[in-house]
Amino acid sequence: MSQAKVERYKKEKANRKQILKKEKAKNLIARTVGAVICIALIGWIGYSGYSRWEASRPAKTTEITMEAISDYLGSLSAEE
Repeated sequence: MSQAKVERYKKEKANRKQILKKEKAKNLIARTVGAVICIALIGWIGYSGYSRWEASRPAKTTEITMEAISDYLGSLSAEE
């Protein structure tokens, strides 16, 4: 081996723990970012699908007659 290779090897060996620590941190960050993107994508797809499903359903309507309340209020004001 040439002297330059030996020196480079010694330098790499001395910093091996730091290099491995940096690589692990980069891998962890990459996995975390990937997981966040996947969760956001799945949430967006789910929300979009639910919105379309709700839009395709017929609207529920309920009829309310106010005759009984009007009669009751009318009888209250008539007694006074």
